[in-house]
Amino acid sequence: MRRKKAGSTAETIINEAEEEAERLRKTADLAAKAEQLSMREAFEKETLEIRQELRQTERRVSKREDAIDKKADVLAKNEKSVEKTERELAIKEKHLADKAAELDNLLQEEKEQLYKVAQLPREEAQQMLLKRLESEMEHECDTLISKMMERARESADRKAREIVATAVQRCAVDHSSDLVVSAVDLPSEEMKGRIIGREGRNIRAFEKATGVDVIVDDTPGVIVVSGFDSVRREMARRSMERLIQDGRIHPTRIEEIVEKTRKELDALIEETGKQTVLEVGVPGVPGKIVTLLGRLKFRTSYGQNVLNHSEEVAYLMGALAAELGLDIQLAKRIGLLHDIGKAMDHEVEGGHAEIGAEQARKLGEKPEVVNAILAHHEAAPPETLYAVLVQVADAISASRPGARRESLEKYIKRLERLEEVAMSFPGVQSAYAIQAGREVRVVVKPDKVTDKNISRLARDIASEIERELTYPGEITVTLLRETRVVEYAR
Repeated sequence: MRRKKAGSTAETIINEAEEEAERLRKTADLAAKAEQLSMREAFEKETLEIRQELRQTERRVSKREDAIDKKADVLAKNEKSVEKTERELAIKEKHLADKAAELDNLLQEEKEQLYKVAQLPREEAQQMLLKRLESEMEHECDTLISKMMERARESADRKAREIVATAVQRCAVDHSSDLVVSAVDLPSEEMKGRIIGREGRNIRAFEKATGVDVIVDDTPGVIVVSGFDSVRREMARRSMERLIQDGRIHPTRIEEIVEKTRKELDALIEETGKQTVLEVGVPGVPGKIVTLLGRLKFRTSYGQNVLNHSEEVAYLMGALAAELGLDIQLAKRIGLLHDIGKAMDHEVEGGHAEIGAEQARKLGEKPEVVNAILAHHEAAPPETLYAVLVQVADAISASRPGARRESLEKYIKRLERLEEVAMSFPGVQSAYAIQAGREVRVVVKPDKVTDKNISRLARDIASEIERELTYPGEITVTLLRETRVVEYAR
């Protein structure tokens, strides 16, 4: 009996021990899986951060390689230009030597002829010859001086173009185009009703919290966030995307999401401003201006991103200042800050030049900076060379092809004017503006324009276009001359 009872007790203890061992094993397995999952998440997060850093490094290296390639192309072109100039000078020197020898021969012949025909004494003949030579030399000197002055003007214009071209070539900034509306994709049409809410309470709460308008229409799979303040519009777009992803859409949750998004966007603006100042290389910028620069990331002007435009103007200002021997740091600072008023023009009355200049003055910027900001749109007369340079750099960045949108009416008028200018020349049969106004094709009458003077006609049309029109980039003038003879065999 005891043995049987002891066996039963032992079996119970063994079963309990096995159950305890199984429970401990399961607990250990769960702990191991949790630790493995945590380690995997940490590894994936670290890997993602490393990949992002590698992408950023690749982009920076790519930009630097592009800049180096462009500089190499400029050096190669300059070397070819120097070689060509040397060859032309050698040809001109040989030509001048031939002309000098020919002139000596002519003078000698003229002397002998003068002695024979006039039968004058040697002294009188020399005096007469000297007077004649003096008159001819005065005429030649006047002609030479006129040619040299014209050549000096051409050289000055060419050098100025080279300075501007070099400055433009040194900067490489990406550009984007935004509007005053932002679209938000919806996973389903049912989401529109949830966004609107009962009697519209959700959409009213969202518009009140963000300060923008939400447009819900019949467009499938999308709603539109509209507002002139680009920062608020971006905050509203991000908040709406989070609400859609979260799925809990009610006034309290809307306020929480909007407040969280506002804080994140403020941090992003601050970081963007600091990164911009660091990339451009402008030290000692006040924190308030850094924030204004970050806000420009979400601001556009005629479709051109204002922060990218400011960076480009800063690079151009630095390059121009280097060419002219001015303070590069001050020039970059003016270029970077010239449009900071656009970060506040929805909040403060007045033009962005006046707003930016007043803000810069309050934050202790130098008078040269304040005047340049104020003068870059001629709100005040320029007092320094930097104020003139910022006008030039701003115009270069804004007017280059593709930087800003062109209105349809202005675009059509430019095309029509191109064709009118080409048709105004005698011998032109028809003219067509093609390639978005970057080329004009001109068909000439073969009986009026010959192959000899077709090149001159092309130059005349190009010169007239330069005088009459204002346009970004360059326009190609292509002339076509065709002789067509038709006969019929009957």
